[in-house]
Parts: sequence; C-alpha cells; structure tokens
Amino acid sequence: MKIIRTDQNNLDFQLLVRSLNQELYIRDGKDHSFYSQFNGIENLKHVVVAYENNVPVGCGAFKTFDKDTMEIKRMYTHPEWRQKKIASVILKELEAWMKDLMVIKCVLETGKNLPEAVALYHKFNYIVIPNYDPYQNTANSICFEKKLL
Repeated sequence: MKIIRTDQNNLDFQLLVRSLNQELYIRDGKDHSFYSQFNGIENLKHVVVAYENNVPVGCGAFKTFDKDTMEIKRMYTHPEWRQKKIASVILKELEAWMKDLMVIKCVLETGKNLPEAVALYHKFNYIVIPNYDPYQNTANSICFEKKLL
C-alpha cells in the first residue's frame, strides 16, 4: 500500500469523496442534508489518499478547528477494500501529519449509524466528548477527541 499527502485538488480524493457521499446519503437517510452542509472539501489543505496497486482505495483529511486543534474529516475506505486495515493506516498517517505540525489535539464527528467508524476511533484511543457545534443537538452524532502531544 502507498499513502500520499495531498490536498482537496487531488482527483483521486475527489472520486473517493463522491463515493463516500453516495454511501452517506443512504446511511444518513433524512439527516443527510444536515450533515452534507459541513462536509465540503473546498478548504481541505491536508488530505491523505491510500493506494493499492495504484488504485485509490481510501482517504482522510483534517482542517483547523481552533488554535490548538484540528478536525478530522472525510475518512473513507471503498467498500471493496474494507477489513484490510486501510482506515487504520490512513488514521495513523493523519495523526503523524498533525504531530509534524505540532497540533495538540484533534476532534471528529461521526454517526451512530457508522459502527465501523465508531469502533475504529475507540481502537485508536479516541475519547467520546460532548457534541460540539454544529452537532450539539444532533442525536445521531458522536464526537471524539484525542490528545496528540
């Protein structure tokens, strides 16, 4: 597997995000329009894409949340490539990149309807925190935090 650091202009990342959005449209149901407004990729300067035999198979990104914190966004592994630890590799690379940038902690939001994602973040010692804005009053959301430094 090869993993690259890139940004929102990477065409393979854009392709993977389209697949992610299609899957979330189904999983989120009536809540999809609420979540989709916070998932644009226009300002994602820190993106990783994972490749297997030059095929893009997964991605993740982060953006500034506050002065000391980044927010993980757009974590995705193509369904054909799941159960191969690709999401773990992507998450480790995102964390390493944030540490390179001296980021103190990261946060993220995922949905209760994504049990695979919830399990991944628990596995990597992310701690459930109160839902942050704009997810504060969203029953389906679960927010996590991890201290990096």
